[in-house]
Order: sequence, then structure tokens, then C-alpha cells
Amino acid sequence: MKRIFFIFFIIQIATDVIYAQSKVVDSVNALILKSKDDTHSLDERFKYASTASELAKKAKIDSMVLKANRSLSTQYFYLEEYDKYVSLNRANLDLAKKINDSSAVTVAGSNLGSYYRYTQQNDSSYFFYSKALKFYSRKEVSEKKANALFYSADLQQMAKIYTAAEDDAVKALSILNRLPKTEYRLDMYWSLYNLLAINSNELENYNKAIEYYDESIKYAKVMQNGFINEIYSINNKANVYRKIGKYKEAIDLYESLLPLKLKYEDEDSTFYAVLLSNIIKTKFESDNYDFEDLESDYKEAYEIVESLGDEITLMHLSLDLSEFYLKNKYNDSVVKYSGNALNVARKVGSNQTRLQALLNMSKAVDGYKARVLLLEHIQLSDSLRSEDRKVRNKFARIKFDTEQIEAENKQISKENLYLLILSIGLLLTAVLVYIVISQRAKNRKLELMQIQQAANEDIYNLMLVQQDKVDDARAKEKLRISKELHDGVLGRLFGVRLSLDSINFKEGKEAMLSRSKYISQLQVVEQDIRKISHELNIDFISGSSFVDIVSELIEVQSTAYGLKSEFDYKDDISWDLVSNKIKINIYRIIQESMQNIYKHAKAKHIQISILLEKNLICLNIIDDGEGFDILKSKKGIGLKNMNSRVDDIQGHILFTSKLGNGTTVNVKIPYSN
Repeated sequence: MKRIFFIFFIIQIATDVIYAQSKVVDSVNALILKSKDDTHSLDERFKYASTASELAKKAKIDSMVLKANRSLSTQYFYLEEYDKYVSLNRANLDLAKKINDSSAVTVAGSNLGSYYRYTQQNDSSYFFYSKALKFYSRKEVSEKKANALFYSADLQQMAKIYTAAEDDAVKALSILNRLPKTEYRLDMYWSLYNLLAINSNELENYNKAIEYYDESIKYAKVMQNGFINEIYSINNKANVYRKIGKYKEAIDLYESLLPLKLKYEDEDSTFYAVLLSNIIKTKFESDNYDFEDLESDYKEAYEIVESLGDEITLMHLSLDLSEFYLKNKYNDSVVKYSGNALNVARKVGSNQTRLQALLNMSKAVDGYKARVLLLEHIQLSDSLRSEDRKVRNKFARIKFDTEQIEAENKQISKENLYLLILSIGLLLTAVLVYIVISQRAKNRKLELMQIQQAANEDIYNLMLVQQDKVDDARAKEKLRISKELHDGVLGRLFGVRLSLDSINFKEGKEAMLSRSKYISQLQVVEQDIRKISHELNIDFISGSSFVDIVSELIEVQSTAYGLKSEFDYKDDISWDLVSNKIKINIYRIIQESMQNIYKHAKAKHIQISILLEKNLICLNIIDDGEGFDILKSKKGIGLKNMNSRVDDIQGHILFTSKLGNGTTVNVKIPYSN
């Protein structure tokens, strides 16, 4: 009793804990939803997210801590508290790895990768994107994974690791191909093909670069807002034509974009100037130009860019002008425009432009100035090469570590798979052992029930034999009583009657004494009659009646078979007058029917009645089971046995059944009273 109480106590505690955690989860989820509701102010949303995070930490529910912190980090980002944004995502990343929540790892890793990418900390960005990617399943197909692969490819391209960048870009495309097309995913297609084109261009695979630009143009055309994407791809494709010396094709593409100025100047006011600069540069590189006309075009483009205040475009145009003047030996102009390009390059950190500007200036001056400029060019070139090597080495180490971790994860996954298979095998073995043991127990129970039924039948048969003996004894007793009445009582009464007749006419004392003697004899006869009457009133039959035996059979079998049963009978049948043969067959028919119902019908309820109608004993057995097709089942052993028993006692049996509607058995047996 104490053990049961203790178990209930533990269950109650567990239930209380689960209920309390459920309430915390509901509260945290409600606060997170409020933190995402734009109808609230930024400060209010931050408070909701902060409260959700505190609640989750107090409850020590790691999954909810991750979810709440994710919401809070978003609010830090909106509030431009980037240090807290980074710190919280790092904490989430560590917690997610600790509890092996791959989804949370990918989110936190991608958040950090994205932050460091936009703050131009490319190596850190690549590190976290790599962290995120290793936790994605190899077979996973999702937009998030495609995004992570694209950013990884973009970062590797900037680090000039072109082959690895191409590999990640192709993987991202493979995922996108299995996802439904959306506007965002179409933009991703454009970005990926644009990236692959740039890669191919850097690797001097120009034909492939043009193919990729054509693909990016195709996706830009089907985007709802893909006009800017399209003109950028066309411009870049023209750049490739210019690079491989197909100047006419390049100029045709550039000039096809000039009439569209009104469409793109609102979104990119400098693009028109870039187009002019590219057309001029193409003419310059083709060596098919008039100096004055080209110089005029350059200056016009320069004035447009200068008026727009776009330093980057002005830097590139200044470098182009310096190269134009250098080729045509206008050294003062070379120094002027190279100097302009160099100043902006130092300001914005464009090292390639800085290198070219230093080289151009060194060629336009003499003596010491030239040496100083060349020395700076060499030092910068060496520094950039060293930095490139460091970056590539760092990316390579990250890639190697990631691949090593992936290999370890594969091994762990393989081991986990073996462990899972072993666990499933053990579980199946345990289940099979349980089934075997359970089945054996059921079989033993069924055997015991069958033994019990056989014993009940034997007992009933013995009772019937005993009943026959009682009937014989009763007949003999009747004969004995008849003899006693005839030979004893009647003989005495007859003798007394004759004696009384003989003294009927006598008087006196002697007559009185004679009458007194005969009266005493009558008293003796009276006592004899009373004795016989008393003996006749004694019940010599012991044990149960036939109805009680049938009731017991129905009750025992119903319990054994899991049935609900009803037994209806009336007292208008005198079972003492019914032959043992009929009673035995009625008993066996009921027994056989209940066994058939248990084995085949899958019933839940059974009704049995024994009534007397028109001098016929009517046995009715009704179940609510699945029923059966009578025509197909006539040859069954159970039905044959029942038919045989009914025929043996000159009765009639009728089966009524329909699939799904149960079965009714009607038996009618002649009864004579």
C-alpha cells in the first residue's frame, strides 16, 4: 500500500512539474508573439522579448531559452546594439551545440555569419557560415541552407578561392531547383548565376561566363522587380565581350541600355555614367577612336559622375582617364587623374585601383618620384599577395576543420545509426518475447477454460446419470408405497370394516369394547397413512435444476470470452419430463454456438432464450457480431455438429445471418407434457 502511495506521489509531482513548464512555455510564446507585432513600439517589443528570455532562463527550458533569445537578438539588431546582438547569438550557438539542436545552430551561425559579412569581416563571416552548414542534413532541402551556401560561395569568391566558391554555388542551385519558385528565390537564382559568371571570368573561362550571365538575365526577366538585375547582367556580359576583344558586341550591349535611362536613373543614378564610361573604355581599348572625340566623351562622363558625388565611379573613371592619357603621352593629365584615383582608393580601401594608379603615375614622372611611386607599388603588391595568402590559408583551415568535423559527424552518425539499429533490434526482441509469453499465458488460460468446460460437461453428464438413478428410485418408491397402501393400509381398513359390520347390530359392554379395539386399529392405520404421506413429501433429488446448469454455462463462457450476455427463460417447461437426451443436446448446442461466436463473430453481446411456444421448446441465440455468408459456411464443422444434434432429437434449426449484421440461431424441439 505504501509503495502504491509513493508511486502516486511521484506521478503527481511529475504532473505538477509538467503543468508548470507548460504554463511557462505558453507565457514565453505569447511574449515572443508580442515582440514580433509591428503595432507595438520598438521599446515595447524589446521589453516583451527581454521578459520572455528571463522567464525561459528561470524555467531552465533550453529550447525555450534558444527561442526567446533569438527574438531578443532581433530586437538588439533593430536597436542597433550590435555588440549585444553578436553576444546573444554566440551564447545561442554554444547552447544549441550543447543540446545538439541542429536547427538552432544553423540559425545562430547564419545570424553571426550575416553580421560579420556586412561588417566586412569576411573570415569571421565564413567561419560562422561554415559552422551553420555543417549542422544541416546532407539531404535537407531548404531556403535557409541555400542562403548559407550562397553567402559561403560569395565570401570564398572575394577571397579568390574560386573553385570552392563555384562548388557551394552549384549546391545552392541544386537546392533551389527542388523548391517552389518565389520572388526571393528568383533573385537568389540571379545572384548565384551572376556569381558563377564572375568566377568563370576570373578563371578566364569566358564562354562559360557569358552562359552564366545569360542564365542570370533569363531569371531577371521573370522577376516582378528584376529590371535592375537584368541591366546589371547585360552590362557585365558586355564587360566580358570587351575583355576578350569582341568590342562591337560589347558596344552594342552597352548602347542597348542607354535609351532605358529614365527607367533606371531613379534606382541607380550613376548607372548611366558607368555605361558611358564603359562605352568610352571599349572604344579606347579597340584602338579605333579619334583622340579629341574620345577625350570629349571622357570629360562629359567625368562631369556627370562628379556632379552625382559618386566617389567609387569617379575613382574608376579617373583611373580610365589616366590610362587614356598615359597611352597618348599626356603625362600631366596622367598624374592628375591617377592622383585623383589614388586618393579615393586609399579612402575606400580599393587596393587594386591603388596599385594601378601608382603604376600609371610612376610611368608619367621621372627620377626620384618615379622610384618612390614604384617602391610603394611593390610594397603594396607584396603586402596584398601576403594578405591574400593569409586569407586563403585561413579559409582553407576553416574548410579543413569543417570537413574534418563533418567526417567526425559522419562517423558519429554511423555509430548512432548502428546504436539505433541495435536498440530497435533489442526492442523488437523484447516485444517478441512479450508477445510469446503473453500468447503462452493466453493459451494456458484457454486450455484451463477448455478443461473447465470438459469438467462441467462431465459433471453435467454425471448429474444426468444421477437424475436417471433418482427417477428409477422414485419409480421403485412409488411401487413400494403402492404395495404398502394396497397390502397394508387397505387390508387393515378392509378387516376393520368387516369387523365393524359384524358388530353393527350388537349392543352392550362387549360391543363397546370391540368397537374401542377397532377404533384403536383405525388410529394405527391413520398413523401408517401419515407416515406414508410424510415420506412422499421428502425431495430425494439433490443438486441443481437444468436451467441452473445452463445459466452457469452461459455465465462461465461469457466471462471467458469477454461477452455481455442475457439469458431469458420461463417456468412453463417441466424439465423433469424432458428426456436427458434432449437436455444434453440443448446444452451442447448453446455451448457450440458460444464457441463459434467467440472464434469467428467478434461479437460484444449475446442473447439466449428458452421459451415454450405451441408445444415446442424454442431456443434462440442472437449475437451482434460480424455475421457470415450462410451459403458459403454451410459446410463448417460447427454448423454440421449443431444440425446433427437437432436432427437427433427430431428438431428443426434455422440460421439467419448477414455480413456486418450479426447472427441468429433458432432451434425448435417437440415438447410433450
